Amino acid sequence: MNGFEKELKERILGMTSHAFITGQDGTLSDWQQLQASLQDNPDLVDSAPFVEGQAMLSQGSRVRGTLVRGIDVELEKTVSTIGDKVIQGELEALTDGSFGIVLGKDLAIAMGVATGDKITLITPHVSPTPAGVIPRLKRLTVVGVFEIGMYEYDSSLAIMNITDAAKLFKIPGKVTGLRLEFDDVFKAPQLLRNVMQDVSTQYRGADWTYQHANFFRALKTEKTVMFVILLLIVAVAAFNIVSTLVMMVTDKHPDIAILRTLGMTPASVMGIFMVQGTLIGLIGTGLGVIGGVALALNVETLIAKLESLIGYQFLPADVYYISSLPSQLQWHDVSVIAITAFVLSILSTLYPSWRASQVKPAEALRYD
Repeated sequence: MNGFEKELKERILGMTSHAFITGQDGTLSDWQQLQASLQDNPDLVDSAPFVEGQAMLSQGSRVRGTLVRGIDVELEKTVSTIGDKVIQGELEALTDGSFGIVLGKDLAIAMGVATGDKITLITPHVSPTPAGVIPRLKRLTVVGVFEIGMYEYDSSLAIMNITDAAKLFKIPGKVTGLRLEFDDVFKAPQLLRNVMQDVSTQYRGADWTYQHANFFRALKTEKTVMFVILLLIVAVAAFNIVSTLVMMVTDKHPDIAILRTLGMTPASVMGIFMVQGTLIGLIGTGLGVIGGVALALNVETLIAKLESLIGYQFLPADVYYISSLPSQLQWHDVSVIAITAFVLSILSTLYPSWRASQVKPAEALRYD
């Protein structure tokens, strides 16, 4: 779950800005001045303008809705990882006036196009003609294909040159907003508030938690619930120690009685069985930690081999956000799990040890 959360954050935040600033009407006409005024902010790593809008792609009989994002290629590389995700063509082909487009891998497959093919973009803006109003159409050239590894982006995102996108969405000379990247993404809400205090009230801003906060809260809640469920499983497993020691106490009644007649106190008898149960818990926890760590470090390789062996994919890309099973080992979690398991094993020794300490020598030796 740590790996899943880390992978999602990297992929989502690799394509989604840590924060963005836009005007009250949803556009910015003076983004260069705004960008220059933010350069001295110590918490801001970089910024880049963008144009964004909904549109439709058409190729023959195939039609697909898409989110079109216009970018400045050089500036975009400073705030996102899109430049490293292009698997066909190149992002640098998105030059001003070329009207090229870079599609997500699954979107390109759905539209049946590849690098060099033509595709029609239909924007929600209409153009008046003698025959009436018709949607605004533009024939574009596919100059690249990218793969983020998240079906949400790979199947619905298209990238264009920022100037070309502004023309298509009828905001020439303007942008939708300014994307910001901070040095600490998890402090984005506070850092954005600090930034907004230094700019005019004519701007408004939002950070990544505005779009994805509930999703990551759900992941955190799920992780907590999973910990409780697994804790109950460990607690059930701890009953094995209880049953083992209870049977041992029953079997050792005569021996316990002899030790008691030799002067051993009930506390000493109880201590013997507690030490034995603790050793079982210590060895079991140690072996479990070693096995768990080894599995966590190699789970990606093992799952990949298992998938290829049985010919089945455990995480289909069209169902899950990611198509692989990542793993991130956090020693804090390892220590919490190990300590919890060890404490449960110690607690499970209390009842059998108490039973052993209550053995009465006379009763135990009556028939021996």
